[in-house]
Amino acid sequence: MASMPPALKTAAVAAVAAIVGGCSEVQRNHGYAPTDYELRGIVVGVDTRDSVVERIGPPGASGVLKDGDFYYVGTRFVHYAYREPKPAEREILAISFDGDDVVSNIERIGLEDGRVIALSRRVTDSNIKGITFMRQLFGNFGRIDVADALNDDL
Repeated sequence: MASMPPALKTAAVAAVAAIVGGCSEVQRNHGYAPTDYELRGIVVGVDTRDSVVERIGPPGASGVLKDGDFYYVGTRFVHYAYREPKPAEREILAISFDGDDVVSNIERIGLEDGRVIALSRRVTDSNIKGITFMRQLFGNFGRIDVADALNDDL
């Protein structure tokens, strides 16, 4: 490198820095889970839904099946170069309420406590495999009932 021109040396150093920087770890944080320090003012059996929102903010999600419990979810993803991001940490803070909207339980769950569950799947089964476009186009002829069409308009 001693005999290289200064501009070429600078370009080589920049290229090496870009390559090394591209392979470094990138961390992204998603969501928010309050810390124990922030939860110190919430008392089970005393605080209500409104006081929880006032002290630590609204939840990222609330339950629909269990009287609208609050769920605060914080996740840290680690991403290396071209690889898919993977969750390194996940913390879920679940605050349950009784029938009078008073805090009945506060529970913290980590990534190591559970497993990944698909809450929704957006997969549509296709029942048109092997059917040509023309067959799909003309396949509904003869299935239309004029009487049903006339009754809907009345």
